[in-house]
Amino acid sequence: MIIESFRIRALIIVTVLVFGTLYLLPNFVELPKGWWFHQQPINYGLDIKGGAHLVYGVDVKSVIEEKINRTSRSLASEFKERQIPVNSVKTSDDQKNIILDFPASSKDAVTSYLDDFHGTSLQVVEETGTSMTLHFLDTYLEHLKGQIIQQAIEVIRNRVDEFGVSEPVIAAQGESRVLVQLPGVDDPQQAKALINKTARLEFRMVSTAMPGDQVQKLIADAEKNGNYKLGGPSEDGAPMSYSAYIKRLNEDLKGKIPEGTEVAFEKAPSAVTLEAGKIPYLLNKDSDLTGDQLEDAYVSYSQDNGKPLVIFAFDPDGRRRFSEITGENVGKLMAIVLDDVVQSAPQIQGKIDSRTAQITLGSGRRNDDLMKEAQFIATTLRAGALPAALEQMEERTVGPTLGADSIQKGKVAGLVGLVIVALFMVVWYKVSGLIATIALTANVFCLLAILSALGATLTLPGIAGIVLTLGMAVDANVIIFERIKEEMAKGSSWSGAMKDGYRHAFSAIMDSNVTTAMAGVILFYFGSGPIRGFGVTLIAGIVTSLFTAIFVTRFIFDFMVLKLKTKSVSI
Repeated sequence: MIIESFRIRALIIVTVLVFGTLYLLPNFVELPKGWWFHQQPINYGLDIKGGAHLVYGVDVKSVIEEKINRTSRSLASEFKERQIPVNSVKTSDDQKNIILDFPASSKDAVTSYLDDFHGTSLQVVEETGTSMTLHFLDTYLEHLKGQIIQQAIEVIRNRVDEFGVSEPVIAAQGESRVLVQLPGVDDPQQAKALINKTARLEFRMVSTAMPGDQVQKLIADAEKNGNYKLGGPSEDGAPMSYSAYIKRLNEDLKGKIPEGTEVAFEKAPSAVTLEAGKIPYLLNKDSDLTGDQLEDAYVSYSQDNGKPLVIFAFDPDGRRRFSEITGENVGKLMAIVLDDVVQSAPQIQGKIDSRTAQITLGSGRRNDDLMKEAQFIATTLRAGALPAALEQMEERTVGPTLGADSIQKGKVAGLVGLVIVALFMVVWYKVSGLIATIALTANVFCLLAILSALGATLTLPGIAGIVLTLGMAVDANVIIFERIKEEMAKGSSWSGAMKDGYRHAFSAIMDSNVTTAMAGVILFYFGSGPIRGFGVTLIAGIVTSLFTAIFVTRFIFDFMVLKLKTKSVSI
């Protein structure tokens, strides 16, 4: 039984080392495309690789003022539609309030309507018998500001994805700023031009003139004959962007797909990027409706089953056009397209002639997944409905020379830390310390393999996390070795002391590492950029430390006892 357990542990260690080597190999050798299962080396962050650091101010104030103006126009239309007599609906001079003027006889009807339909967004701050001054609720304003920032982040992310940057950092900074870090970008002007490009939102009908499998075959043939693909090398050697790919593909498909149609793609639900998985759609070229006619979009819940859905509203012209389109295309798919990328293609269930419409998301998935999709679609729709101007507040370019110097210093720091820890362990614990040093080397190997497998981004704080791991990794061995010494002092044999030492030390080791891992999870979840990088290396380092310090060292000791017949090991 003991021999069998030993063999199983040997197999586990060999498997880990083999897979670690396979994942690490792309970091040292340039492998031919297509035949190696893992091509992605460890990514380097902005502080190592160099690149562009940009901070944008989002014109939240203007968007809120525009929202107040649209709400004012919408209220006037709603009162007229419900035949509630109102003399005028206008915004105040400072664009912060909505002022209603109405006959005294309409006051109750106006108050009742506002409570029923706008009670969660508007509050009355001043009123007389024939007028009311309305203002957005503070909670609604905070929610709206968050939506505006999230919309700006989504639009910028679409621009950055088009630029092909690996592992960009795009995050909110304060209440009205967005931080953008683009590692490896040596042309900030081109990046800024892409980021500042206006997003184009369209509603376009999915054509039924050609079966989907035939469209897929035509796409595959065009890629094969033209020797190109999305993300593959373009004429200048750079990865082919989506806009370049879609333009060339539709040129190659002219005469092969119905006239007046073109192909666009949606990212597959399980894919991280369009390159990893894309779903083709044959769309009518003419845009049936644009985002300019959209007033708002938000997430709500179905009254039937409680599932998340997306509610969106058009202005009067958009409402009329949307009513016509849905009435003429019942049962067909309408694609929501942002910058030529299909974000969603819901089926039209019937003619929609109301101020708001909804997108249902189907069933069969967890509520969390449905909520994420609903929030994404709502944000995408708002990107066309609530255009927020971006003002560049800060720009820094980090040169690759500084990054190379950082890498070199990080290597030196890691090597010095490894040597010092190894010397201490060997001097203090003799042969047992040497075994711990072997496990420490395996720890670094496994840690780098995990980072490579995850496609993680290594930053300077990440390197600091690795160096910290070197010190933390031997903590477990120190606890184990001291317990072994205590057992031997009681008169136990080496074999018995070793077993008891590992058994008694395990709970203390787990407690200390679990609490450290919790801190790493918090850093990863709430942090951004370098902070997340530190959290990733910290968590990965804890996993590899537990494996090497407990599992690997115990295996080596058992090997010496079972195979080499060692009676005792100096400690």
